[in-house]
Amino acid sequence: MKYGFTRTATAVPAITAGDCRRNATAITAIVKELAEKNVELILFPELCLTSSNCGDLFLQQTFIKECEKAITDIANGTKELNPIIVFGAPVQHCNALYNCMVVMHQGRINGIVPKKILSNGMANEQRWFTSGNTLPCNATVRIATMEAPIIKEAIFTTGNYSFGIETGYESLAPIAPGAVLACNGAEIILNPSAIEELADGNRQTKNRIEADSRRYKSVYLHANSGTGESTSRSAYAGYNAIAECGNIIAESGRFMTETCYTITDIDVEKVKNSRRGDSNFMGNGIAYINIEQRADDNIEPARTFNPLPFIPKGEMAPRRLEEIFMIQSTALAQRIRHTRAATCVIGISGGLDSTLALLVTEKACQLAGKTNTDIIAVTMPGFGTSGRTYNNAIKLMESMGVTIKEISIKEACIQHFKDIEHDIDNHDVTYENSQARERTQILMDIANKTNGIVVGTGDLSELALGWATYNGDHMSMYGVNASVPKTLMQHLVRHVAENNADTEVKETLLDIVDTPISPELIPADNNGNIKQKTEDLVGPYELHDFFLYHFIHNGFTPEKIYFMAKRAFNGTYNAETIKKWLTTFMRRFFTQQFKRSCMPDGPVTGRCNLSPQGGWIMPADINGTVWNEACSMLE
Repeated sequence: MKYGFTRTATAVPAITAGDCRRNATAITAIVKELAEKNVELILFPELCLTSSNCGDLFLQQTFIKECEKAITDIANGTKELNPIIVFGAPVQHCNALYNCMVVMHQGRINGIVPKKILSNGMANEQRWFTSGNTLPCNATVRIATMEAPIIKEAIFTTGNYSFGIETGYESLAPIAPGAVLACNGAEIILNPSAIEELADGNRQTKNRIEADSRRYKSVYLHANSGTGESTSRSAYAGYNAIAECGNIIAESGRFMTETCYTITDIDVEKVKNSRRGDSNFMGNGIAYINIEQRADDNIEPARTFNPLPFIPKGEMAPRRLEEIFMIQSTALAQRIRHTRAATCVIGISGGLDSTLALLVTEKACQLAGKTNTDIIAVTMPGFGTSGRTYNNAIKLMESMGVTIKEISIKEACIQHFKDIEHDIDNHDVTYENSQARERTQILMDIANKTNGIVVGTGDLSELALGWATYNGDHMSMYGVNASVPKTLMQHLVRHVAENNADTEVKETLLDIVDTPISPELIPADNNGNIKQKTEDLVGPYELHDFFLYHFIHNGFTPEKIYFMAKRAFNGTYNAETIKKWLTTFMRRFFTQQFKRSCMPDGPVTGRCNLSPQGGWIMPADINGTVWNEACSMLE
């Protein structure tokens, strides 16, 4: 499959307890159906060939022989099919019976993995089964005419992806098999289970699946017993889920009354990239079993993608937003205490960046034992200042009770233009950057005069694009927004407005959120409205933040990011527009590193940041030709 994706499925067949051949037929039917959907890897539940509740029948040789015939039936029924299938069955070796997962591809058993940790997942489990830890090295079993290795720890690899297996409650062991497998290279961890349903158990299961996939930096497939499983002692909900690096990306319902399966395209390349350079995942002490599986690289993934990867979702979103806000505020409070700053000086434009920085500064001053009058908020109208942003800046400062200073930069800039012999009617980069540097000079000098520090307002999105004036708004004494992208900033300001602000402040904050983003360095139109809109010049920030996340956090190629963006923004931006701004992003990202190399200190609030102190390390004169050429070839 293209772009490092692999189509996987978790499947829960409707079984009949004790009827192995009937269950084999159900498993084979699912494999045939999923093969037509180009699924490459299918996980079935623990002991799904027999039912996990067969009791002392597991000790009957007739039953075990019947099970072996059913395994043969599955092999014969899937000979011409491409998916690798993993299903649970009891397997006998010498005089011991093992609770095993059978790994099969095109009618051949590639390996058998026994459960090692026999726990309370089933009553008296040790009454029937022997721990896989007792197996000798290089053990093999014969099932009908097939001979296969039975090995307690193995990683199966196809060349495109690799996987290992931990069964049921093994995932709860102090040193879980999944951890060992992941550290030795397994990109996908399979967890077939026969875990009875308990009140609140599903929530705990989901939390564990997400936590393990995050901890292992892996894809995690979970398939639990369901319909048809014996209910003489317990009920089974048949829940199955697929998680990727900490997030469940596909899951089934519960208490289904018939066969069900869950399909999704997992991103193995994302797993590989996240582990690269991490010495925890460089072990090589486990046997590898190679499976020759066909891979059709012409198939495009069917998966959809979140267009706003930085924005927290669901019921935890308010908590996440509050945590980010408090990280910013606490970090600034510590800097205030450490420098013994008497004041915090901040430039207020009436835009998003300076608004969030002001809100953070207010909270930081509270934490540092200071009052709002210790905040010197400076509005510096220039040639491009609009009535809307100016009025919002004044309203916000007045309602918050900070010390307000208004200093026009027009006359100073006019004099500066005369000094450097620049035509005031030439609205080029000199015209724009002179204003930004004049504002920074004012803030720095006020900070010196009041024994204060300048709080920076620039954000992560601007740093990625270099959309800041070098030694102008690029510079401060502490940058509180340095790891906050533009798309997230809107949500943070709205969160503060709706949870921590009085009515007057709330109205102003919400209007600021709705104001077009602009540096306001070009004169407004005849009606005083914003004429210079950033997103018209450099591109939509929602696109750039999407590019940034997947380029920095996931290490994806321009081709893959382009493919994902077309899916994520389908109906919003066409392919030509996405290519245009992706090309802009890549070009600017590589040419603007020199600004990031000397950026001020600032707190890290998430996994994606560009701090030269460890967030993103790259020479300022790096050659980005490879990425630019990749963009030019996109179709």
